[in-house]
Amino acid sequence: MTERSDEHVTHLHLRRAGTSLVVSLPTDGLPAILHWGADLGADLDTEALARATAVPYVDSVVMLTPSVAVLPQQSAGWLGRPGLLGSREGRDWSPTYALATHHVEDDGADARTTALVRSTAIDAVSALLVTTELELTPEGLVRLRAGVRNTGTAPYAVESLLPALPVPAHADELLDLAGRHNGERVPQRRPFDIGSWVRESWGGRPGHDSATLLCAGRAGFGFRSGDVWGVHLAWSGDQVLSAERTHAERRLLRGGELLLPGEIRLDPGEEYVSPWLLGSWGEGLDALSARFHRHLRARVSHPASPRKALLNTWESVYFDHDLPTLLALAERAARVGIERFVLDDGWFRGRTGDHAGLGDWSVDPQRWPDGLHPLVDRVHGLGLEFGLWVEPEMVNLDSDLARSHPDWLLSTAHGPGPASRQQHVLDLGHPEVFAHLLERLSAIVGEYGVAFLKWDHNRPLVAAGHSPDFTPGVHRQTLAAYALMDALKERHPGLEIESCSAGGARLDLGVLEHTDRVWVSDCIDAHERHRLVRWTGLLLPPELMGTHIGGRPDHTTGRSHTLEFRASTALWGHFGVEWDLTTLSDPELDDLAAWVAVYRDLRGLLHGGDVVRADLADPALQLDGVVAPDGSDALFRLSALDRTLTQPAGRVPMPGLDPDRTYLVRAQTPGDRAARPGRGRVGWLDGVRLTGRQLAVVGLQAPLLRVDESVLIRATAVD
Repeated sequence: MTERSDEHVTHLHLRRAGTSLVVSLPTDGLPAILHWGADLGADLDTEALARATAVPYVDSVVMLTPSVAVLPQQSAGWLGRPGLLGSREGRDWSPTYALATHHVEDDGADARTTALVRSTAIDAVSALLVTTELELTPEGLVRLRAGVRNTGTAPYAVESLLPALPVPAHADELLDLAGRHNGERVPQRRPFDIGSWVRESWGGRPGHDSATLLCAGRAGFGFRSGDVWGVHLAWSGDQVLSAERTHAERRLLRGGELLLPGEIRLDPGEEYVSPWLLGSWGEGLDALSARFHRHLRARVSHPASPRKALLNTWESVYFDHDLPTLLALAERAARVGIERFVLDDGWFRGRTGDHAGLGDWSVDPQRWPDGLHPLVDRVHGLGLEFGLWVEPEMVNLDSDLARSHPDWLLSTAHGPGPASRQQHVLDLGHPEVFAHLLERLSAIVGEYGVAFLKWDHNRPLVAAGHSPDFTPGVHRQTLAAYALMDALKERHPGLEIESCSAGGARLDLGVLEHTDRVWVSDCIDAHERHRLVRWTGLLLPPELMGTHIGGRPDHTTGRSHTLEFRASTALWGHFGVEWDLTTLSDPELDDLAAWVAVYRDLRGLLHGGDVVRADLADPALQLDGVVAPDGSDALFRLSALDRTLTQPAGRVPMPGLDPDRTYLVRAQTPGDRAARPGRGRVGWLDGVRLTGRQLAVVGLQAPLLRVDESVLIRATAVD
């Protein structure tokens, strides 16, 4: 390991997994990044690169700043948004650093350790100590955060702390995501023009319209081609991502926490640290995405055991909890190979709809006179794990908890604000609220041997004041929610938690430090899920995304799809079923069992391989794949989501395979069934041998697919 804390260090080259990060380390300021992207090789002369890329003097440093720090500084001549905004009663609002030190840890380009640059800059006049942490992970992912400490004798109010990562001038197009409830992860593109493109989330969570990733790349970049850089903020509260371009061709991708007025007030000696901003790059979105996936899979906390096929009861019974029906549902779930049974909303006291009971975390004695034991005992007896829906952060006003403790709600002097889904928010910032929830949830988990919690969060945080003085409470609430999840897991080792927020409104790498998967959307229509999973998958690998087979017609859209289309769609994640199995005939149950078996057989590949996506000429078609890390096996799914431009559609490339290996390519079907003859009997359905290079360059002839129809394609190395 190389460790340096030398004020004479001026430039540094960090390398990991095909990524180079060249950093300037001034003695009077915070780091500035000279290059972030493709590997520049082991023999780089950083001083020569710095001289070669130095900008000429124009008129002044204000007209053209020589470099921009990872926390841009107005007092250094930066005319964009300052990295740190704050003041001490209107004073000390423009930090100027007289002294900076940099501590470097780097084990070398091939190390499986993270390279680190920790920098500290001191402004003695303003009585501030500002820090940045810049990391390059073994997967080539950049992580950046900043901190500010009050070293003075009077309080200091932080308004914003927004670190920045630079991208080159040829990154002239932006991509981020938008959406709504039941319609999340809609991609949108625009030119990277001068000015700022800002995506804010003010609801105490990233939101259904979350940008998720903000990317900048060469115009027209796709999944398999075009240089592209992207950032994600690992934070589950109010947040902002922005792209900022100046007249001087500075282009920055930025992110941080959105702070409410007066939310962060540092007393002497206190420090505020921003959430992690994570950056990735690649030749195409697939390469950018792969760095995120590999980083997540390398975590100690990443799920290690096979992702159990589950059944969730919500779209089967909703609030109608009838024991005989639920027992029959469990019996049929076991029959088709389900491994985990999850009882959704409606099991606790007074909960016959969404108007009452939320917050009263004890089993309803009228609907469940013997508690949940009759159901749980049978579920366990069938060899299934038992899971439960909870929404700990929320409360109905029509609940014993709200009536007993109205002061436990987040609110302002005007009250708790508007209800959403008939509910408000409990203030986890109060120790007694936190302790009450931990005790009640722990008791339920312990009594019933709960292995999985679907943890919902249906109301945005508006009017989110912390009593009794009603100061802004979103920051405190976010940290308390993380702590509550951690405390529950510590008490119950092995407990898994799913982050659900009216579907996909709290889907970020902050909450995934404390949970085991996310619910992508409340919409499980297989047509919509193609978009939802593909674009959520830019950030998350399949095993972290809940994907279920719904009933027909779909609960949210009214569409009806074949089981084959619904099941092949649900394979691309953590597979589950959300369907009233008591309505199925024996042959229908056998068909479903065959698909559950396909998932259980292929989940090792699906949850450990590299995700690939093809850029197809025909927008009606979508091809997604997962390729084993060693290139030995792959599964692709080709879907028609609209009428194709031509009939037949033409050839489809199979990306990501080892170009020099030979593959047996054939249709993947449940059990021993032959591929359906209605697809025009293209020649490869029953098996053809081609190299990975031939499959990527020439591809396969697309079969005749109707709208909302898929075919699974297996490619197995045979050489």
